Amino acid sequence: MVRTALLTLWLLALTAPAALAAPGQDQGNGWYVPADDKVVTNAGFILIAGFPVLILLLSLLQGRLEKRKDRRLAAARARKARVDQRGGW
Repeated sequence: MVRTALLTLWLLALTAPAALAAPGQDQGNGWYVPADDKVVTNAGFILIAGFPVLILLLSLLQGRLEKRKDRRLAAARARKARVDQRGGW
């Protein structure tokens, strides 16, 4: 594990200068478009709307999984009750 960590740090140290080097001057432009006020504002609105939507979707998923778990546990209890009534091994 130590060897892997050292190898990773060494690899990152060697590749950092290449990642920071840019061919020519890009005048602060990002990889998408120049970051003017409209782009930054729209990105903020996407984040403001995106987090509640993500929370809603994850909450719906968790509720569905909880119902599924409850049905599975109820079915197991019912199977156990039927075995107890019949006698069985």
